[in-house]
Amino acid sequence: MPVIKSVKGVSPQIPDDCYVAENATIVGDVTMGSQCSIWFSAVVRGDVNFIKMGNKVNVQDGAVIHGTYQKSATTIGNNVSIGHNALVHGCTIHDNVLVGMGSIIMDGCVIESHSIIAAGAVVTQNTKVESGSIYAGVPAKKVKDISEELIAGEINRIADNYIKYSSWFKE
Repeated sequence: MPVIKSVKGVSPQIPDDCYVAENATIVGDVTMGSQCSIWFSAVVRGDVNFIKMGNKVNVQDGAVIHGTYQKSATTIGNNVSIGHNALVHGCTIHDNVLVGMGSIIMDGCVIESHSIIAAGAVVTQNTKVESGSIYAGVPAKKVKDISEELIAGEINRIADNYIKYSSWFKE
């Protein structure tokens, strides 16, 4: 059974069509949209500030989503993939974004729509990632504009695949 726990009288809101792996943890002020999935060993910790996710968000194995007390909540738009072991902390991620494996997005960052954060990138505090761009490196910097092929072939494909994968575990 996943750990789904209230904090200070506030319980996670998880629609019935979402998938939560057996060893995932979701606590406190967390609101998930439809068709979301929280995978093995992922932690979504809405104890110190709220976390709001849109529709079709997948939080892959080992990823952590958190915020900062009285300062930075975390808001995630629609059609967003949070890669394996990524850390998303006190930031805003708009629609149609791919957050690569092992990347870190820090407090106050805004990741605009149709963007990719490359695997292993560190997006430092208060960085604004422009819509339609790919950011990579430590600290993360814009490396190029995103193509329509990458939007369809990576961002949409991965989000759609995770809906399919989660259906395998609901059977």
